[in-house]
Amino acid sequence: MNVVRPRPSLTRRKALVAGGAGVAAAALGGIVAADTRSARSAPSASQDAEVLAFLLGVERIESAFYAAASRSRALTGELAEYLATVREHERRHVAFLEQALGSAAPTARAFTVDVAAAVTDPRRFVRTAAALEDAVVAAHNGQAANLTPATLAKAVTIASVEARHAAWIRDIGGLPPAGSTTDVALDTDGVRAALRRAGLLS
Repeated sequence: MNVVRPRPSLTRRKALVAGGAGVAAAALGGIVAADTRSARSAPSASQDAEVLAFLLGVERIESAFYAAASRSRALTGELAEYLATVREHERRHVAFLEQALGSAAPTARAFTVDVAAAVTDPRRFVRTAAALEDAVVAAHNGQAANLTPATLAKAVTIASVEARHAAWIRDIGGLPPAGSTTDVALDTDGVRAALRRAGLLS
């Protein structure tokens, strides 16, 4: 699998920055600790806070993974381009969620999972990043029914950017942009399981 390929001058990064970074900057966007099941009860302000805290934990894992990859300085070509773009998006997602939650935001925990192999080997990075982005999209989809309309309107702007991340990293790795015609929505247990399988949650 060739994970670094030459690209025309209009790269995916330029398209993403033009079409998605502005959305990401204005969008929603502890390790995963909250427990919010799919379609658990009628949406409410208190449940919004619980869901956003869960999504914040997921976004913090993303941000920590990409920060570790950036520190490794091992990725080149389009992978480095992907990393620079997506790392900034995830940093902004975390900042926005922390601001939205205010004092209710859970304290960030240190990311202690060993991802050295995944961030220094291009093929492992592609597999891990693809699994991570898929899990994040599934997390947002799984919580959509638990949010009030106003909060959902904000959350979906992050979900759409995460879906673009997933398609981009899959394309770099020569994978299809989507594994099936529909995405599976995951509850909190499903998201945790997916992150553990990807080696991103102990």
